[in-house]
Amino acid sequence: MKQIELVINNPSGLHARPAKVFSNLAKQFNCNIQITNADKKANAKSVISVLTLGVHAGTSVTIEANGDDEEEAITALETAISSGLGEELNTPITESKNLSSEESVHVPERKNKQHADFHGVSGAPGIAIGNIFQYSKSTIEVSNSFTDTNTELSIFMSAVKQATYELTALQANVSDQSTDAAEIIDVHLEMLEDPELIESTRANIESGLGAATAWQKSFTDMALLISDLDDETLAERSKDVKDVGDRILRILSGHEPEDLLLSREGPIIVVARDLSPSDTMALDQTKVVGFCTTEGGPTSHTAILARSLGIPAIVSADIQILDIADDTEAIINGNTGALISKPDLNAIAEAKKLVAFYHKKHKDNLLTAHESAATKDGHRVPVFANIGTPSEVPKALLEGAEGIGLLRTEWLFLERLTPPSEEEQFIVMQEIITMLAGKPLVIRTLDIGGDKPLPYITMKQESNPFLGERGVRLYMSQQDLFVTQLRSIFRAAKPDLIRVMFPMVSDRDELRNLRDKFNDIRENMSAPKVELGIMIEVPSAAIMAEALAEDVDFFSIGTNDLTQYTLAADRLNPTVNYLADAIHPAVLKLIDQTVSAAHAKNKHVSLCGELGSDIQALPILLGLGIDEISVSISALAKVKALIRTLSLPDCKKIAQVALQCSTAAEVRHKIKQLSNN
Repeated sequence: MKQIELVINNPSGLHARPAKVFSNLAKQFNCNIQITNADKKANAKSVISVLTLGVHAGTSVTIEANGDDEEEAITALETAISSGLGEELNTPITESKNLSSEESVHVPERKNKQHADFHGVSGAPGIAIGNIFQYSKSTIEVSNSFTDTNTELSIFMSAVKQATYELTALQANVSDQSTDAAEIIDVHLEMLEDPELIESTRANIESGLGAATAWQKSFTDMALLISDLDDETLAERSKDVKDVGDRILRILSGHEPEDLLLSREGPIIVVARDLSPSDTMALDQTKVVGFCTTEGGPTSHTAILARSLGIPAIVSADIQILDIADDTEAIINGNTGALISKPDLNAIAEAKKLVAFYHKKHKDNLLTAHESAATKDGHRVPVFANIGTPSEVPKALLEGAEGIGLLRTEWLFLERLTPPSEEEQFIVMQEIITMLAGKPLVIRTLDIGGDKPLPYITMKQESNPFLGERGVRLYMSQQDLFVTQLRSIFRAAKPDLIRVMFPMVSDRDELRNLRDKFNDIRENMSAPKVELGIMIEVPSAAIMAEALAEDVDFFSIGTNDLTQYTLAADRLNPTVNYLADAIHPAVLKLIDQTVSAAHAKNKHVSLCGELGSDIQALPILLGLGIDEISVSISALAKVKALIRTLSLPDCKKIAQVALQCSTAAEVRHKIKQLSNN
């Protein structure tokens, strides 16, 4: 038996999506795998069983594997957990929105007999005017009729098959509108095949219960276990189990799917005690302008879906909201969590102004997202996207990306038992280049270390993997991985379209050895010229930028790691992450030093960390001379729009003010003062 203790650093713990990734990976191994949280133990191959553990962010769990491939299983699961199980570990699942002064305006309260106000928690930002519709699904009545075990099992499995078909069709309909919706359906599809639920239902049928009753008992018991968890986000996932459960129950009971909005005209504000993810996704988005529920929180899937679809939502609203009559006119303010029923003419007029403001701002940003971003005085700043998989390319282009400024390649190597072949990597690179249709692509080579061990390479246990054999340091001992990746890139390369950058470079000799290898491979393959750069994410690289600039074509500053290495503050550690503010003067001075050194050698500098989408930091970065910005897809239109409001001379003045500060708080205070002026 193999055993390992690991800390779950996902911002919302092992909620539905990372639990799905974890269970899917566990299923790839033949050995028995258990995961334990305190005194609770679960089958690692059951996503629902994993959810019942209630694993919070920062919780230590124990994973046990027992069987022929136990060692490979432990290594793969350790890698997946340390890599975030499909999530960015430093990014909360639910991001709060920083609203401008205009955006935070409340619809005024006008107390009279014509209307009433109701309050809840903001689920998704925005304002809308519509007519109330009280959404209430009919109850599914289940009677226990039993034929024989085999027949009931067959009936049950047929219902599972039908539910799979329905969810797959729903996923196809919503995937273009919302990646969150598609991912939630992925979790539901996983639950349909959950071994614990299937086995529990089988046992109930074998004990003499009919298929519908057996299934109802299984999913209800499991949902109850999850709802009793003391973590709001994890407890919310009980609704996913109930949603999947009700879908199969409806099929087993012979009920047809309901379309409660079929005979109604929009705009509609849907009010309900609660909405399941399936209910939310199935509603006609051309009619619905807002959601309001008396249950759930900001981490509920209804709220997540509303944010993803751009629809205002209120959750945990006053229970009296369920008494509002259908077709009552109302204003929903998702920014403040307020709903006004029967608003007077003044309130409606003011709400319409705000709706028009939001609509115009969003529309304007998207309309100009495909235009280049230049300051008011004509200084052009290319804005690229950071992505982790090929599937993100179309969305990035739709949102206005002028290219890909950071392609993380780790996903190709993780969650598998053997390394990807040259051919496999070549096909992926070729696919991305084709989708980009002439736009540039910057590829970061494999960034793996002791914190993300791979099952197919041997690495020594390290007490501090962030300071150990990671990034380019791994290439010397794992040259096959390095060479195979470079060969695949050179095979796909088109002249002047691809750039490659090495991660975690800290030393010039190290860089020169890798550069020589890079050039040798390219020359032997007679490949077109490919620009070579390095990530500036270690303080020594920033300090020695003048020397390093002689050996590369460009720098790309990774502010996330540069910040935590400079300030000695792990951004994932809740005790000290308040120190890891990338706008700190120490980090800004390293950026300034890097840019000055690069420009002195006629080399360009891009920035691909989170700092690039920080609205207070952006003027500073432009003032320091950053040539290109690469940000998350969701920030593209906003960043490009903000750049167009700035002037380079003003940005340079702001940058000098920031460099004279002594703390991150002082920088932000000074920037706020300058913005107000």
